[in-house]
Amino acid sequence: MSDVGNWSALEARFANAVKLERRPVAVAYLECAPYGVAKFHGTEPSGCSFWRLAAEGRTLYTVPEDHFNCAVGAYTHNIALSPEREQETGITLNMMFDLGYVKPEELPQIPRLTKSPAVVVYSPLGQAPVAPDVVLFTCQPRFAMLLNEAANRAGVASGAPVLGRPTCMALPASLQHGAILSLGCIGNRVYTGLGEDQMYFVVRGQDLEVIADALEVLTTANAALSDYAIGRRQTLSTS
Repeated sequence: MSDVGNWSALEARFANAVKLERRPVAVAYLECAPYGVAKFHGTEPSGCSFWRLAAEGRTLYTVPEDHFNCAVGAYTHNIALSPEREQETGITLNMMFDLGYVKPEELPQIPRLTKSPAVVVYSPLGQAPVAPDVVLFTCQPRFAMLLNEAANRAGVASGAPVLGRPTCMALPASLQHGAILSLGCIGNRVYTGLGEDQMYFVVRGQDLEVIADALEVLTTANAALSDYAIGRRQTLSTS
């Protein structure tokens, strides 16, 4: 699958199966800028801020310098910072250590991209100009449940526990291990406007079709099981 029409049809399949309040975001890590895609101009406080722009309908690419404002995001994306920004990284991490938000010994355990990308492309899934490496779904837990069940049925789930902070580590974690759930983190929720009742389902682009196929089975099964459980509750609940 490589053309926009196919990605659009695939996004529609997911939207028909689960309620998505935001468009799925496609992310691709490339060696050079793709033809016809606009370069990002301006500044954002974090790498995950670009998820917000893509969910709103923008297609763009960034270069490493666009990620320098977020020390944690640069770390998970294996982006080397300039010397002056390295100092800011130390200040940011020390603040997090002092607050008890993260322990120093946790840092080596945070998943990272294996290679620094020269270019990162962000877009709504249905408008992906290139095949995405990873796709982020923003959804309520009920629908994250369905997506996770579909990934398990398709055999592409990571088997890892639900991730927490930092949210951006879910991308390299998914690339390395398979579909994964993330509860997000406070920075991500501020920078992206993630709702209090929302979380992330993150999946490799190559696994989207098999998950979409499995999702059709799981939505039907869940509807039937919901009716079954409602009937049992009405019959067997006495309190």
